[in-house]
Order: sequence, then structure tokens, then C-alpha cells
Amino acid sequence: MAHTGKFTFTDDAQPDQAELDRQTASLAGLAITLLLMVVGLFLIKHLHHEAMVEDCLLSGRTNCVMADLL
Repeated sequence: MAHTGKFTFTDDAQPDQAELDRQTASLAGLAITLLLMVVGLFLIKHLHHEAMVEDCLLSGRTNCVMADLL
């Protein structure tokens, strides 16, 4: 039996805490991955839109309405 500070942990409680720590780490990794995917998709959409506007302007048109390019 390990005794640290105010808290006493038995051998039965430690695997449960380790499992919770793994689950927390896994959920944090999943959240970070999803956040990076959302940011990446936003950047792809934004850069694609900007490229379409630039192509329109470089082709010599003067009526490049942004709503028509979406």
C-alpha cells in the first residue's frame, strides 16, 4: 500500500486511475486532431476562394463578384 500525502491509494485503485489517464490523453489527442482538421479545411476553402478571385482578375475581368465565385 502506497501512502502519499493525504491520499491513500490501494493497488486496486491504481489501474483505474491509469485507465482514466489514458482515456483523458486519448480524448485530448482526438480533440486536437479534430481542431487541426477543421482549421485545415477552413484554410483550404479560403485559399481556393482567393485563387478563384485572383484567376478572375488576372484574366482581365472587372466584374469579379465574390458571391458568383462561391
